[in-house]
Amino acid sequence: MMEQMSHITPHEDGNGRMRASDADRDAVAHLLREALAEGRLDPDEHSDRLDSVYRAKTVGELVPLTEDLPGSEAAAARLPAPTDFRSPRPVYGASRIGDQPATSHAAIALLGGADRSGNWVLPRRFFAVATMGGVELDLREARFTQRETTIWIGAVMGGIGVIVPDDIQVRLHGLPIMGGFGIEGDTPSVVDPGAPIVHIRGVALMGGVGVSYRARKHQEGEETEG
Repeated sequence: MMEQMSHITPHEDGNGRMRASDADRDAVAHLLREALAEGRLDPDEHSDRLDSVYRAKTVGELVPLTEDLPGSEAAAARLPAPTDFRSPRPVYGASRIGDQPATSHAAIALLGGADRSGNWVLPRRFFAVATMGGVELDLREARFTQRETTIWIGAVMGGIGVIVPDDIQVRLHGLPIMGGFGIEGDTPSVVDPGAPIVHIRGVALMGGVGVSYRARKHQEGEETEG
């Protein structure tokens, strides 16, 4: 009897070596989003797999990312993504600026902690206050409503950390009073002329404000390979 062929995987028919398209990546990203919403993946697993999606160069690299999820059946890497799904693929420089509404306007920590990270959207003015507490703002996957954004800082016996990627310009204008403002990491030597500019202004009273340049998750993998 002829072998049933309806469930051949991309590895079996040689298509695993086919170059992945944006539609292939978006389809897998959609399945991962559904798995996160259903509780099949925790946020860290979802983030790690999503990074792998946008590093994948072939269909074969996409298949293992959904093999343990219902509905994938190996061919999921080639399913069309829903028309209303907008994938959270990494964006760079001027592409970070759009007309989407801001998702947060302030982060306040009083005797505690607060953070903002992931695919969040900053308004033209954002406020961060830490009083005997700490605030962390991670801009590596952030987007902006304007090209120039001002983060107003108030650190009173507390600390505020701002993590930035290498495609954002940062300008620090702080007043330290028995405290400090500083930048660590390698500042970018070349930046897209249309890239976002983030002004960090404010006061650190017996507290500290630190800006650190760090690689994005998908870039960390590239650096290891290099």
